Amino acid sequence: MSSYPPHVIILIGPTASGKTELAIEIAEYFKTHIHNIDSRQIYKSMDIGTAKPSKNQQKKIKHFLIDIEEPINPINVKQFQKIAQKSIKREIKKDSLPFLVGGSGLYMNSITKGFFVPDVPPQKNLRIQLEELGQEKCWDLLKNCDPLSTEKINFADHIRTIRALEVFYVTGKPLSTLKVQKPPEWRILELGLDRDNLKERILQRTKNMFLSGIIEETNHLISKYGFDLPILETIGYREARDVLNNHSTIDKAIELTTTKTMQFAKRQKTWFRNKNNPLWLNNKNLLKDAIIKIETFLS
Repeated sequence: MSSYPPHVIILIGPTASGKTELAIEIAEYFKTHIHNIDSRQIYKSMDIGTAKPSKNQQKKIKHFLIDIEEPINPINVKQFQKIAQKSIKREIKKDSLPFLVGGSGLYMNSITKGFFVPDVPPQKNLRIQLEELGQEKCWDLLKNCDPLSTEKINFADHIRTIRALEVFYVTGKPLSTLKVQKPPEWRILELGLDRDNLKERILQRTKNMFLSGIIEETNHLISKYGFDLPILETIGYREARDVLNNHSTIDKAIELTTTKTMQFAKRQKTWFRNKNNPLWLNNKNLLKDAIIKIETFLS
């Protein structure tokens, strides 16, 4: 492997596409480790609901950037970018092949494309006020103070609209003027994993989560951190919390989690098409195709 520029392998794909299993097979073949780039697997005590690699899988292949913080202490994109780049650079110094795996496109691209992300912590009171205004008024506000952001943010994307307004009101500068790119000097191969039967895989994984104890895991998080723990708004945990609160049945929770996960996977695929340009793997023989593509890239 050439020492300069460093080679970096990436495996991206929507949730439930099988990234974990394939990544372990790839890592075993190339005798390397895995850097997790998932915005929820970085938190401790969130194993079932995030489909975190099992303890046996983590014993088989060393995983970095898993269980690095308590759920009560949220890590934003900028903080994760710094932690991840430091970890990856350590691997490069050891002349190891960094292998990044995940479905969080923003987190991935902050590392590989070097996005500069404003270091603005969540503003609780401001967010409450903006939530009360509603999306339509928030969108109008954003159009006045940061029209460039409205060209990139979907009108219905309430979360990103509020974040852009939050950055503007804290810094006095439009978010669009703060996002610059400083890509690292790496040679990057992006592999994409998608499945024709993704809907069936999502349904099966959701059922497995509820059978495997996501409700008990959610109850543990509530008992440790409180019912209003923000990260419990994550798909799956939110529905499990509703079951615990007697606002929903398990069957209804499975149905709702499946629907929301399918919608999320659709957004992920849109992101990967628009923001990334991976080499999509052949579903007939994923491992063989991945090995061929990686070996060609490294040669």
